[in-house]
Amino acid sequence: MENDLVQREIEPLLSPEAFAELGSFTHLCTGGEAPWLKGQEGVYHEFVRWKSAGYDGRAKIYERGERCRERMGVLWDVPADRIAFLPSAAEGMSWLARGLDWQAGDNVVTTNLEFPSVAYAWRHLRRRGIEVRMVPHKDWMVSEADLLDAVDARTRVLAVSHVSFYTGQCLDLEQLSEGAQKKGALLAVDATHAAGVVQVPCGVTDLTVSSSYKWLLATHGVAPCYLSRRAEEQVESTSFGWHNLAVWPAQGAERHPEVAEEAMPARMEPGNPAMQVVMHLDYALGVLLEIGMARIEVHARDLSELVSEGLERLGFCVISPKAREARSGNTCFLCEDAKGMERQLAEGNVLVWGEFGRVRISTHVYNGSADVGRLLDV
Repeated sequence: MENDLVQREIEPLLSPEAFAELGSFTHLCTGGEAPWLKGQEGVYHEFVRWKSAGYDGRAKIYERGERCRERMGVLWDVPADRIAFLPSAAEGMSWLARGLDWQAGDNVVTTNLEFPSVAYAWRHLRRRGIEVRMVPHKDWMVSEADLLDAVDARTRVLAVSHVSFYTGQCLDLEQLSEGAQKKGALLAVDATHAAGVVQVPCGVTDLTVSSSYKWLLATHGVAPCYLSRRAEEQVESTSFGWHNLAVWPAQGAERHPEVAEEAMPARMEPGNPAMQVVMHLDYALGVLLEIGMARIEVHARDLSELVSEGLERLGFCVISPKAREARSGNTCFLCEDAKGMERQLAEGNVLVWGEFGRVRISTHVYNGSADVGRLLDV
């Protein structure tokens, strides 16, 4: 649909026809829940066949899982053997919070505009004398300099989202990593709103974890997690099972107290990951990597600029950054009745995400300028 608020034409990188059940909807809410790739139906049938094939079938499922690990390593440009599959992004932060040798007087630095699983992963530590420092936003923006100013010699972890769930701001992880390392702090990152839509410099972090059901185009139940060697040396495991302990064949069927831990990535996987979801993630990663993350990032930021410009012309207060390098796939504007706005747009067959006084517009590989025009028309 033509709209004079849209200043240039941008084509989708992947046809909306590749996704199930979109029909006449303009889908602009990947930041909440991504649509489902039609090709995933074949993955499900493959899983069904292997699931019923006994030991050999399980081996095939795990082979596919290792391919997924390799693909995740390519996406994040880190060795595959540093990536584990966790059940959720929240568990990545909690794993770190449980295992560090905290001392009274230590602190964690985060922001007061963080997602709860990042901001509150450390709340049980307060009774042990650990301070959680929440750096305030300024007009909805979080300053990297302010975060680093709050880091001192007793900071154990600087914990942030690469891309904000609330504003779409994309933080400079290289700057944060350099500043944190100078003071001996670990950099822990939730990349849920970054992985799959902007390039994540995972190798400069100590822990990076991401949900799979948003920009990675998979579903719930698996969160890929990178752990640096530096962090691994500082964190004690707190959850154990047959998968991350060297019990077989060393112990056979009989147990005794002394048993060694397996190395990464099994160290962070005490039991079986959700292997069906891992297979779906593997398929989605294949699609994203074929397009290429550099192209996807440019596409997302181009669309973010179109959305932002159009909303501002309509008189909305956009709270996402204007600087291109700080943009992401999320573009957000203030709205007192955000849920009401979400419902109104849905009545016009435009799907967005509205909550907490702001509406989030998420543009991904299957969106183009025509979708932006439709949003602005409605």
